[in-house]
Amino acid sequence: MSADPLDPDEDARRRAEPVVAAGDPTGWFEPLYAAAEAGEAVVPWFRGEPSPELADWTTANPGAGRSALVVGCGMGDDAELLAGAGYRTSAFDVSPSAIKAVLSRFPETRVSYRTADLLEPPEEWHHAFDVVVEILTVQSMPKTVRDPAIASVAGFLAPGGTLLVGAFAEESIDLTTWAGPPWPLNRAELDSFSRDGVKATNVERVRDGARWWAQFTREA
Repeated sequence: MSADPLDPDEDARRRAEPVVAAGDPTGWFEPLYAAAEAGEAVVPWFRGEPSPELADWTTANPGAGRSALVVGCGMGDDAELLAGAGYRTSAFDVSPSAIKAVLSRFPETRVSYRTADLLEPPEEWHHAFDVVVEILTVQSMPKTVRDPAIASVAGFLAPGGTLLVGAFAEESIDLTTWAGPPWPLNRAELDSFSRDGVKATNVERVRDGARWWAQFTREA
């Protein structure tokens, strides 16, 4: 990995390390987004477009008014995609600056954006959404909180609904040279989204095997 101080991934790791070490697994997101808004940092996972896997999925599965939730929405591209495909879309991020940036990018948005913490989500979201999208958020949190984070994601899904999970595959990297964040998901962690009535319906490796793309459903 690059040691260039201008490298966005390395900069994000430097910002995250002391915060995570102090026992706050999500506290580094707000300073990063605030620094990005001030032109002092780059959000390394921002690409200015939605996930291609999600784009393909929404093309085949239009919303028709069903509800959707985007976990860790960042700059909002995935949420806007779902809204454009006919979903009644809600989205959240732990960073108020991220939500501010989203509303600036999409001033006419139909998405309901709010600030919320995946580890302490609103109670009214429990089993509330027909589609739940989790892409690259759980992997940005240390493994010490991975199980409760995954439990929260699975808990958003309504009976008969669809959960979509995208993440880097731990099996595709050399762990001896890797320093997070992110901390990619291994297959066992991916499988652990299957809980509380949620079952996997499709799991695959995409982008030359570098990423997981998985679909789950909750029994009706």
